[in-house]
Amino acid sequence: MAERSTAAVDVADNSGDKPLTAEADQSTADGVAQNRERDTDSAASEEAQGSGGTEVGKTTPPELHSGHKLARRYRLEECVTRLDGFSSWRAVDEKLRRAVGVHILPADHARARSVLAAARSSALLGDPRFVQVLDAVEENDLVYVVHEWLPDATELTALLASGPLEPHDAYQMVSQVSHAMAAAHREGLSHLRLTPSAVLRSGSGQWRIRGLAVNAALRGISSETPQRTDTEAIGALLYAALTQRWPYEEDAYGLSGLPKDVGLIAPDQVRAGVHRGLSELAMRALVNDGATASRHESACTTPEDLVKAIGEMPRIRPPEPAFTAPPEYQRTNYHQGTYGRQTPHPGVTQPIQPPPPLQSRTGKALKWAVSALLIAALGLGSWQLADALMEQGGKSSDDTNTNQTTDGNDKDGSRTRPTKPIAIKGAEEYVAEGSAQAPEDVGNTYDGKSSTYWRTKSYNEGPTLAPYKAGVGIVYDLGSAKDVSAASIGLRYSGNHTTIHLYAADSLTPSTSVDGMKKIGTVTTSGATASVKASKSVKTQYVLLWITDVPYAPGDDYSGSGFKQAITDVTFKG
Repeated sequence: MAERSTAAVDVADNSGDKPLTAEADQSTADGVAQNRERDTDSAASEEAQGSGGTEVGKTTPPELHSGHKLARRYRLEECVTRLDGFSSWRAVDEKLRRAVGVHILPADHARARSVLAAARSSALLGDPRFVQVLDAVEENDLVYVVHEWLPDATELTALLASGPLEPHDAYQMVSQVSHAMAAAHREGLSHLRLTPSAVLRSGSGQWRIRGLAVNAALRGISSETPQRTDTEAIGALLYAALTQRWPYEEDAYGLSGLPKDVGLIAPDQVRAGVHRGLSELAMRALVNDGATASRHESACTTPEDLVKAIGEMPRIRPPEPAFTAPPEYQRTNYHQGTYGRQTPHPGVTQPIQPPPPLQSRTGKALKWAVSALLIAALGLGSWQLADALMEQGGKSSDDTNTNQTTDGNDKDGSRTRPTKPIAIKGAEEYVAEGSAQAPEDVGNTYDGKSSTYWRTKSYNEGPTLAPYKAGVGIVYDLGSAKDVSAASIGLRYSGNHTTIHLYAADSLTPSTSVDGMKKIGTVTTSGATASVKASKSVKTQYVLLWITDVPYAPGDDYSGSGFKQAITDVTFKG
């Protein structure tokens, strides 16, 4: 049986009457109940109480075992949770040959309908920042929900077991989780179970959230103020990430709670060296209405408020990598040429003696031979240099005579004109099909700043964008018709590979497709710059920069890892 991953779904603890963010989790880091000996009958004999106060009737969970198949496709491998009438399994999708997670409960379970509804709503969101629901089915008196299984992901619970997060990691966590939950609430979805075991960091460094809507439905949890509940939970996550303490008196999720009768105190008062801005952000998200010892900011009551507050903070950059100096070179006896000699006594400095000169007859002959070769080489080099100078002088004289007799109307001749930059007067993103990439950032490509850029979206397949898109690009306005012979383009991501084409367009919103435009030039590169040179200059006022291939790049603040590219600077020459 395969080793259990930290990406198992967090479904092991049963909510009581305490507030969600204050209750202690009864599950291990990978979602397995602490009491693994709890059998089906004992689980069925207990009554579950959700935060909404709705009592769930006694329902016997289905008798399932490893090897059982659902829909002749999902083979159950290992039960990670059996609780309150439902069970959760690690399974294998035999059709697609991949690991998945499955929640199973009887079709007559009091929460079966709400679990199905929550799973289908979560699946429709399709946001990659959440662990995706793959299937939600009612079949053969069973209701089961199939979701992604992330074998390379690590729970926040496991990360905090070794200590608090670095400020940059905590900043990335709260930023990505806040943006994701703000997007979910805009679609009418809430989590209500945001705990350290529901937040995962993938192998690429991206943070993902599991159990959106589903985990709360499995336990019958509801809230009259879902946005405030999720915002407070995000604040608790940030507090724990900064201090390795749970911001309530009860111990929870493997973290120690705060001292009794002290109340909620700011993270920078709990632990030395905590980032001040993140400490204040955590307090604004928790239930103290945003009051701190030094400032009185308004409380963040929704994930959208958190997103705005994070946007007002200076960006926290990752720490600089530490480089250790290489050890000093130590000369050994072998290098000193003392092989076969007596080893000097320790602490006695021995003078370094130069090697003896070549005194034998062979040595003298070798010295004369080397001297003769050096003299011959010097003479040959002098003769070639003098010959080259004389030849160059003759050509210069011929060129002077030619220039004096050339007709003044011969403007071009055989000389190559120097190129000069062409000023860009405006630009618009060109959308041949589908949705735009980042039209508001087009001006960043010619603002003279290499730190700003226009970016494409992240694609799952590449480097060629087709068939998803024929390409993406920008149309530039040069003010008037100019002779365009070259272009220099700065790229944000290097790698295999980026292909860029230049076309002459008829306006900022071309009336013809790319196939109907006149091509200026093409370049393919794996570096961070691209230079396009036309075989013959083309006169045009509008130039389309068209990208058809992009490299694979890691995730950042704007998009996850995938095939993507960003343009920092564009310069046309004529």
